[in-house]
Amino acid sequence: MCVCAQAGPRPGSLAEAFGALAELQREGLIRHLGVSNATEEQVTEARGIAPIVCVQNMYNLAHRHDDALIDRLAADGVAYVPFFPLGGFTPLQSSALSAVAARLETAPMSVALAWLLRRSPNLLLIPGTSSTAHLRENVAGAGLSLSPEDLAELDEIGVGSAPAN
Repeated sequence: MCVCAQAGPRPGSLAEAFGALAELQREGLIRHLGVSNATEEQVTEARGIAPIVCVQNMYNLAHRHDDALIDRLAADGVAYVPFFPLGGFTPLQSSALSAVAARLETAPMSVALAWLLRRSPNLLLIPGTSSTAHLRENVAGAGLSLSPEDLAELDEIGVGSAPAN
């Protein structure tokens, strides 16, 4: 079961809604709990109410506001499911992604997925597809080897996307 915001993370407490779900879990009606579109503060609040198994937020090469949260969740064995894992790239970012893809002789989206798979062991990817060709590109990402130089170039795509601490 997931407590989800409508249009991205919004500040505020989720204690009432999440508390109701935790009660349903205690009654045996829900097995696992997670949150979606949650701020880091909301994730902390939810974890104080009941254990969560996953967080689902927007995250990809270009939109990396959750870098610190992903690392914290990985250390605690909590899954992170990025939604929109292949979207939101500007033309400049796309050209950097395309350059790495050209060197590897593969599709840019395969490279974007390969980067996500290497980002953290707790990332679970669900890249949608509408065709067999896109499915092949998605699967190819799992088999790509990215060099340290490739990773450094791809990491630059998200520079400036994470909030300053």
